[in-house]
Amino acid sequence: MSGAAKTNKSVGTLKSAARKDAKQSSESKARLEARISRATHTRIKLASDIQGRTVTDFVVHAALEAATKTIEENFVVQLSMEGQEAFAEALLNPPEPNDALRRAFERHAVLTGKND
Repeated sequence: MSGAAKTNKSVGTLKSAARKDAKQSSESKARLEARISRATHTRIKLASDIQGRTVTDFVVHAALEAATKTIEENFVVQLSMEGQEAFAEALLNPPEPNDALRRAFERHAVLTGKND
């Protein structure tokens, strides 16, 4: 990926969703309907014909691609090598808490009733 790596914020969630989708697709079907203008239908029909697909297959494929892209854009963080190293360093060697962080922890403990 040309110098950038993808770090998944929620690999488990995405894998779980994929397994659920696969299981559901083998067990049951869902129906999706949409009211569209004739011009939109004509355009989609032309595109599906060009690709040698049915309109349904074309629309489902396009919607699935858009859904996948949207999910990836919201669940995947891309970091440069420098960013990866800085992130790993912060995790492995976090700085000491400063006064503001200590006060925030104290306020949190008071608000949540966890004054241990």
